[in-house]
Amino acid sequence: MLNRFSMYRVLICLWFVSLSVIANSKSIVYQAFSPDKKTRIEVTVNKEKTLAYRIWLANEPVLDWSVLGFTLNDVAIGETTVIKKQFTRKHTESFAWRLGENDVILNNYNELTLDCVSGTVTYQLVVRIFDGSVAFRYVLPKGARTHTGLIRKEHTSFTLPGKFMIYQYNEETVFTPTDVSNLQKTCDFPATLTNGRLFLSISEADNTHYTKAVLAKGKTPTTLGITFHKDSVRTKGTFETPWRTISVATSAIGLHAFSDLPLRLCPPSTQPVPDWIRPGKLIRSSLTTQGGLNCIDFAASHNLQYILFDAGWYGAEFRTTSDPTQVIPAIDLPKVIQYGKEKNIGVILYVNRIALRTRLDEILPLYKKWGIAGLKFGFVDGLTQEGISWLIPAIQKAYDHGFILDIHDNYKPTGLSRTFPNLLTQEGIRGNENNPDAFHNTVLPFTRFLAGAADYTFCYPNTNRYFTDNLYKTKLQVSKGQQLALSVVYFSPLQAVFWYGNPTDYNDEEEIEFFKRVPTVWNESHYLAGEPGKFISVARRHGTVWYVGSAAGLTDWSGKLPLSFLASGKQYQATVYEDDGTSSIRKRVVEVKADTPFSVNLKAKGGQALIIEEKK
Repeated sequence: MLNRFSMYRVLICLWFVSLSVIANSKSIVYQAFSPDKKTRIEVTVNKEKTLAYRIWLANEPVLDWSVLGFTLNDVAIGETTVIKKQFTRKHTESFAWRLGENDVILNNYNELTLDCVSGTVTYQLVVRIFDGSVAFRYVLPKGARTHTGLIRKEHTSFTLPGKFMIYQYNEETVFTPTDVSNLQKTCDFPATLTNGRLFLSISEADNTHYTKAVLAKGKTPTTLGITFHKDSVRTKGTFETPWRTISVATSAIGLHAFSDLPLRLCPPSTQPVPDWIRPGKLIRSSLTTQGGLNCIDFAASHNLQYILFDAGWYGAEFRTTSDPTQVIPAIDLPKVIQYGKEKNIGVILYVNRIALRTRLDEILPLYKKWGIAGLKFGFVDGLTQEGISWLIPAIQKAYDHGFILDIHDNYKPTGLSRTFPNLLTQEGIRGNENNPDAFHNTVLPFTRFLAGAADYTFCYPNTNRYFTDNLYKTKLQVSKGQQLALSVVYFSPLQAVFWYGNPTDYNDEEEIEFFKRVPTVWNESHYLAGEPGKFISVARRHGTVWYVGSAAGLTDWSGKLPLSFLASGKQYQATVYEDDGTSSIRKRVVEVKADTPFSVNLKAKGGQALIIEEKK
């Protein structure tokens, strides 16, 4: 007979994980519920004896029955599966995160683990279910002889409950809205889909030793499946795949609630975030001593924290003869570093993959001796298991030597900044140096930025010329106001705000004043309005000051923004930075309050940025 405490524990267990039998079937269905009970996953062995799952939101199907599994050596894991045991647990957590969009992250989920056997291979399916999200991964326990081998394919699929459109893209390409039934190309994670009523994000987290996986057309017109971009995956001993995640919202802006999901799925750092990890903004310097000194002066007077010497500071980046321990004669690096220290401006150095792969252990202690603040890894391999497996210890080594880190080119985040907080940002995005249009800019918040921070490399035009680099003469496809707004909309703890800017060419201080004030990390964030490719508006708080960025796509946008994030009953004033119609910025001040929506009227390709402060 159960006592009251034991009965309570049983009821709690049944509340979030239950075992049931489908009517008119002998298949056992294992169910797990989110903490708010609105999201549900069901896992079963179907009539074909294959492991399968489906997802519900408030009793509405999000995914229909979809197969699970992978091929290990010649064994089809997931087929002829027998589920031996189930384990459940409840996890409640909140953790501080000073490098994010919110200073506290809630990490509450219920977990279901199924011990399974396919043929002679034992494995686990581990499922975590959050409010609005489901994550699962495959685990090969240590000890089984057959676990050492090759994962040739992953059979994980996503069967949609009807017609959906996907925002197809790969690495740094443009977005192409495509009906899933007509999908011909693969699509990168995170992938965003919609049927006009539901918005889904399919992504991954905690990829430390897998290969790059992408989505491809499945076996039916409404099915997507995972395929490997380049290679297979070698396993040895205990092996965990990355988390596969499915998040769902009833609005496009609702997807923002899951932008920290990759962080929640990664293990925390073994130590608190150290003080030397300093977020901030940077300007890229020309490859001369005077260019570096000028950039330091500009950074110090415009509230930037870093300057960057990009590719070329130690010679042509793709030549094996270029020596990352030797600075080109045009740069007196010790002089620039010392001047930066006097002004509290850090120097970041770019190092290409060729030098990283051959001389990382040599250059890290040397750069520490030089007094470098951070590194930018260039042209890393984020496409193969070997490349990703090399990258993780390289990030750790950079951390051990006290360097902040920016990883560029094809690498995209999977939440590892929680484990390695020195990894402030990465590219994996079609950034501003590619001159994207306003459609692209207003799709990014609903797609790539759901994976984590991105270094967009703002190419804000200076007063005298649009680009100082000889290779880039094309005028931006969006307004200056949109450039300002996107510095709020786009999240990156390390933000390049003057990518092609020569500091001596900026002579209109009021025009770039917003960049001087905007921070790069936040205490609180809210998506106020938005539709992919049409418009976006985001409000973020740093300390007591609110920043709002609004951008229009390829058509005009007018709307009213709720200001309910402000304290009720207090008077505020908003400093507005907006396009003036003559390719410049107009600044004005208006009074605002929590219970009065703010009217926004943007021309196509335009934008507006606000700084809201309590009226004194």
